[in-house]
Amino acid sequence: MAPAAPKSGDAIFASVDRVNAELFTLTYGAIVRQLLTDLEEVEEVNKQLDQMGYNMGVRLVDEFLAKSNVTRCVDFRETTEVIAKVGFKMFLGVTASVTNWDSEGTTCSLILEDNPLVDFVELPDNCQGLHYCNILSGVVRGALEMVSMKTEVAWLRDMLRGDDVFELQVKLLKQVPEEYPYKDDE
Repeated sequence: MAPAAPKSGDAIFASVDRVNAELFTLTYGAIVRQLLTDLEEVEEVNKQLDQMGYNMGVRLVDEFLAKSNVTRCVDFRETTEVIAKVGFKMFLGVTASVTNWDSEGTTCSLILEDNPLVDFVELPDNCQGLHYCNILSGVVRGALEMVSMKTEVAWLRDMLRGDDVFELQVKLLKQVPEEYPYKDDE
């Protein structure tokens, strides 16, 4: 019997149970608003959103691998393509494009032209330093760490700040070799 072929992001998105997009968007907005109230400092909110996203990304990898039938990616380039085309589609209903590769192949940008997290959002003047979607940078960082890639993820462009797209820069810091808890030859 041949192994199952990887599913496309569209096929997975069609088969995944989803909550109402508006409810999700409003709930996320309420979380950000509460963090702003509790933490008061925009930079602290950015850090907290990133950490929340990281914790989610660490856990989402198992669900992603189970539902997508994606096998091991061979390198950082292929892994980012899978995240952009399958992962974002599976969990957000949108795809991202991967561009702006550096010459070493260790830094790229994920471009989102559509982002469901920002429906109904306008940043007030006192929140201009807020990376409202910072949870996504944490998710990407956490997911990549679970597949042995230590990365740094940062927002370069943000439509809430007047840019034409959302752009996340992903930089591979190091590839961690996988360790197995046992030896096959014993």
